[in-house]
Amino acid sequence: MLFTLLAFMLVLGVLVLAHEAGHFFTAKAFGIKVNEFGIGYPPRLFAVKRGDTEYSVNALPLGGFVKLAGEEDPDVKNSLASKSHAKRIIVLASGAVINALLPIILFTGAFMVPHDVATGTVTVIEVAPNSPAAEAGVVAGDIIVSFDGRALTNNAELGRVIFLNLGQPAEMEVLRADGTTTTVTVTPRWEPPEGQGAVGLQTRTEDVVITEESEPFFSAVGLGFSESLDTLVLFKNSILSLITGTAEGGVAGPVGIAQLTGEVARAGLSPLMEFTALLSLNLAILNILPIPALDGGRIAFVVVEWARRGKRIDPQTEGKIHFIGFAILITLIVMVTFNDIMRIVGGG
Repeated sequence: MLFTLLAFMLVLGVLVLAHEAGHFFTAKAFGIKVNEFGIGYPPRLFAVKRGDTEYSVNALPLGGFVKLAGEEDPDVKNSLASKSHAKRIIVLASGAVINALLPIILFTGAFMVPHDVATGTVTVIEVAPNSPAAEAGVVAGDIIVSFDGRALTNNAELGRVIFLNLGQPAEMEVLRADGTTTTVTVTPRWEPPEGQGAVGLQTRTEDVVITEESEPFFSAVGLGFSESLDTLVLFKNSILSLITGTAEGGVAGPVGIAQLTGEVARAGLSPLMEFTALLSLNLAILNILPIPALDGGRIAFVVVEWARRGKRIDPQTEGKIHFIGFAILITLIVMVTFNDIMRIVGGG
């Protein structure tokens, strides 16, 4: 339990500091007064003041905040609301931008840190009738060498690259039992029959060898970029699969994420960095959505004001909308947290 809590606090701290630092430094760059930079949510534990800004640590370790002067009031000196539309949007979006860029660093580090890699041959055990694989002529005993130009060394890589190509034709290189190699084209399905999978293959990794690998810096940077882009595609495909009802899934709250963090942390530093990168991308996407109380919701008000040629929405009205949005979010978090606790109590 203590290990899980410490791992969760470490991951959350990295994400929160990165996000709030984006707001903090862009606000400072545009001459906006930052009243407080807070880690966690009140009640406050302690604070120190440097210049015009208080730096606080608070009791509820579920996030953080940057309190800017006059967020909705342009009459406040050096306020956010007194700045141009473009500057306000940059400040409000900067946290999500940092969270979107952070995975490149985290994935790069994950590739550089020594980590275990399972290497073997991906062998076809069964092919579902009338599936894309069957129609392409794939049979049991074939070895999948590559998919969409990516060399494969284990089952996990195959599943991942298939999910990346949902709905898109992709070339699959196959090694036959007689030693010949052929290339076939398959299109992974969005809505496969139950138990078949996107291409209709059941495979296993044979002759597995576990090796410890680490990439040199420049190679790791390139892999970090490509991994970040792939993760965005995986996230998009996951959302679409959930919307269409073709994938099972659920929403985890702070307790569920903490449990997952502890499990991943026990696997090593490299998996923990990858997991943190996934959370960072999720945080970036969530925050940029036009949801009241979140950065995207505040940006939406600025965009509306811009479209109205500077005619502001009443600050009190905007504040009430954000408060309602915040209350709804807190309610959802409480509900999801309750479900997480009940699942864990039930052995999940």
